[in-house]
Amino acid sequence: MREIVLDTETTGLDPASGHRIVEIGCVELVNHVPTGNHFHQYLNPERDMPQEAFAVHGLSEEFLADKPRFAEIAGDFLTFIGDAPLVIHNAGFDMKFINAELTLVSMQPLPMSRAIDTVAMARKKFPGSRVNLDVLCRRFGIDNTARTKHGALLDAELLAEVYLELLGGRQPGLMLGTAAPPSFGGASEKEGHAPGVERPHAAAPRPPRPHAPSAEELAAHEALLDSLKDPLWRREE
Repeated sequence: MREIVLDTETTGLDPASGHRIVEIGCVELVNHVPTGNHFHQYLNPERDMPQEAFAVHGLSEEFLADKPRFAEIAGDFLTFIGDAPLVIHNAGFDMKFINAELTLVSMQPLPMSRAIDTVAMARKKFPGSRVNLDVLCRRFGIDNTARTKHGALLDAELLAEVYLELLGGRQPGLMLGTAAPPSFGGASEKEGHAPGVERPHAAAPRPPRPHAPSAEELAAHEALLDSLKDPLWRREE
């Protein structure tokens, strides 16, 4: 089963207000295991960069000025994602922007049914808790120290590890002779176990307990029998 973990960076919060995508990052999973294949592209948004957005991702107008426009990479992007499900953190946001960009170049929008929203997954698993990417990385012991600012490819790589943990954790022991799956390097892994999953400790053996009665217990039993009328224990068969 092929899945694509996807993230975008944008100039703002709403494409209806003229905001555009400035970075797309995608990571390929096959059977929930990262393959190492990815798609990454910075984009010229053909507009200014608001200071609020620059503070989030650090992508300036000057840096993006010579980057391709979405129309130039749309075909490669669609080829990479194919018909795979799209794993996205807060899927409504990214899908809204991707479909706005596809519409601008007269391409068919992607159906929301393709999206797997990891925010919804995390809220179901941890009701009442914060579920942003940094919080989930800390919860699962995934190293996100390189994430000083938002970046689409780095965030997609981190989200891929979070997604695997939300599914219950990677279990290499069940992979039946295949090579160990590649790691994004974000989490410290115990041998044979997924990030954040502790190896169960084997119980220490206990010495056998004695079952023979002591002399004091035998004497107490006889005294009890003396107090009974025709006790069953003293009848001969």
